[in-house]
Amino acid sequence: MRKPVTPPGPGRHTRRAAGAMASAALLLPLLGAASPAEATDPSTSRAAEATSLRRAFAAAAAEYHVPRSLLLGVSYLQSRWDTHGGAPSVTGGYGPMHLTDARTALAEAPHHSQGAEDARGDSARPARVPETRLPAGDEIPARLRTLPRAAELTGLSAEELRTDPAANIAGGAALLAAAQRSLGEPLSADPADWYGAVARFSGADDSATAATYADDVYDVLRTGAERTTDAGGPVALAAVPGLAPRTAQLRETGLRTASTTGTECPTTVSCEWIPAPYEQFGDNDYGNHDLGGRPVAPSIKYIVVHDTEGGWEGVLNMVQDPTYVSWSYTLRSTDGHVAQHVKAKDVAWHAGNWYVNAKSIGLEHEGFLAQPDSWYTEAMYRSSARLVKYLAARYGIPLDRQHVLGHDNVPGPTTATVSGMHTDPGPYWDWRHYFELLDRPFAATARRSGGGLVTIRPDYLANQPVYTDCVTKGRPCAAHGSGAVRLYSDHDEKSALIKDIGQGSAPTTGVNDISSRVSTGQQYAVADQWGDWTAIWYLGQKAWFHNPKDQPTAVPAAGQVITPKDGRDSVPVYGRAYPEASAYPAGVPAQAVSPLPYTLPKGQKYVVGDKVPGEYYYAVTFATGSHQVVIGEDQYYEIQYGHRVAFVRAADVKLVSSTS
Repeated sequence: MRKPVTPPGPGRHTRRAAGAMASAALLLPLLGAASPAEATDPSTSRAAEATSLRRAFAAAAAEYHVPRSLLLGVSYLQSRWDTHGGAPSVTGGYGPMHLTDARTALAEAPHHSQGAEDARGDSARPARVPETRLPAGDEIPARLRTLPRAAELTGLSAEELRTDPAANIAGGAALLAAAQRSLGEPLSADPADWYGAVARFSGADDSATAATYADDVYDVLRTGAERTTDAGGPVALAAVPGLAPRTAQLRETGLRTASTTGTECPTTVSCEWIPAPYEQFGDNDYGNHDLGGRPVAPSIKYIVVHDTEGGWEGVLNMVQDPTYVSWSYTLRSTDGHVAQHVKAKDVAWHAGNWYVNAKSIGLEHEGFLAQPDSWYTEAMYRSSARLVKYLAARYGIPLDRQHVLGHDNVPGPTTATVSGMHTDPGPYWDWRHYFELLDRPFAATARRSGGGLVTIRPDYLANQPVYTDCVTKGRPCAAHGSGAVRLYSDHDEKSALIKDIGQGSAPTTGVNDISSRVSTGQQYAVADQWGDWTAIWYLGQKAWFHNPKDQPTAVPAAGQVITPKDGRDSVPVYGRAYPEASAYPAGVPAQAVSPLPYTLPKGQKYVVGDKVPGEYYYAVTFATGSHQVVIGEDQYYEIQYGHRVAFVRAADVKLVSSTS
């Protein structure tokens, strides 16, 4: 260990704080209002903002003696250099450095206690809709309170650190410098000398997670990065291919060693086993998942992306409660750490639809959907993508939006459940970036969309639909990029929004109202076109969205679609692909094959995601002797029916090419 460096005395700290405030103050005009000339030339204004952001990194690096490239690398893994207009992340992190202040951004209720959704979703058993509580303010961990610490180090106010990008970057630099000094390391100009400080900056409490985070930062430094940020201009980090950090510094951090025993994770993520219980309680009840023999029976077809709408520590307490519900993995926002709770062979209770539960793996991402939901860290996106790639390869799950679903894409299993289904991860989840990390970018797969299909693919940063109800009911949410595109009843934004009859209420622009919107990566059959507008078949209706040629929100696609067989005016739509009654053996009650309140009218077409047999996993008791998988003769097509997927009986429809 190197000789400790004496921290600066009070006088030096005061001068440094004053310097930071002066640097932030000098940069504030550049990051704020544009000059009259710039206001009339958006490209000039965007260039000025990008230049100001680059200057902010340089100024903070000089003030706190942190290598500029290192500061850029850490910020990229936090936010990809986006400022987000001062809006917090889903875990209360602010600005390019994701300085956290979770007290200002706690959600009103944890994820599975919101709404009326039965997370188990099995009609053969009573609903499981448990109640829980949010953590109190004094329970918020240090990793979600880095912004107050940055305020102490810089002398800048919490408000400045939240809203001024230059101040925020200075706060991040101060935290890195403090971490370096705490390890007894000099404030070196060589990025290779900062591995331990970067590991500490992650906020991780174990060495493996801290190392994974630091390795990702140094990977960014070695490969370089360049992108147009939400400020509107380019920021670049030059590659240093041969950079070799001093990884031995990790030992100096004193972090615990987490056990990976029992985990089913790739080696590229930090993962630990925190098991969900399988226990009996009460009057012949049990929880909080079912044992199984997957992927042999049932097979695994889906990965479901959730966000927790609660903090990491509280969520872990919930998943370890036998009276609660369960999911397969939880991912932490600040550093991408993964905890596995349910083995892949077993069935977690997470999606609100028993058919989907029995055939899926559920990933909960730490975050709060709508208070005031904004963005997710790059560290968590990367960790999640690595985990999904691993699971998809292991279980043969196609990497597309028909099999990698958001919770908001899972259908209600019955008519009574449709309106209570959850809507996470919400419109701010960046599906386009996520699939780029999965090495499955959404690209045009056909030359034209007229008469064919489209893949929804807006520019995330430029696409900013107005949402309401993030903080106050009826009030607009802060402007922010979105992966969702709004649907109208005509080729006019003044026309009515598309209605979802299953919701039982008029459509709104509410952040949790998915009635009239489609999501990046989803595919639909084209129904009509009018100038810059495209119509698709959606929920049995013709739905229009703005799709201008100079800034398209969808690209042409090819594939297979279904339409009602000749002679059928319409066919029923289902929320689960269950077997016919005759397929059930003695002792297993036949489950109703009940249609949803929707139909698929003749002449309409819907994109096919898969063809599957009717299947039901009977597992209603703690003892597993009676558990069995029932597979019928009836076949179903999974289709992209609305915002959620749905199923139709193969016997009711015909399969055609997208151009037929």
